[in-house]
Amino acid sequence: AAEAANCAIEQNKYWEYHDALFSRNAEWSGNDKAVDIFKTIAKDLKLDTNKFDKCLDSGNTAEIDKDIQEGASAGVTGTPAFFINGQLVSGAQPFENFKAIIDAEL
Repeated sequence: AAEAANCAIEQNKYWEYHDALFSRNAEWSGNDKAVDIFKTIAKDLKLDTNKFDKCLDSGNTAEIDKDIQEGASAGVTGTPAFFINGQLVSGAQPFENFKAIIDAEL
């Protein structure tokens, strides 16, 4: 999904693609045909499918690999992950937890 979103960036359609990925998450998440679904989303959004498919099929994950390494170096082990003034908050947390950290930082 991250690779596909990066390919959409090349056509200035990142946010449209982002929104489509989230709205169709149940359709592609854990599906061994996810790449086909990513290509269908690109087609539905009227991206240049030849360009998009070539980008996605290239397997270029350098930027994603860099992001993963950077997150791992900062202690991130999964999503979601948040940093509040340098303090890692891992996982989905209730509002009260964020408020307590922010209040303590203030």
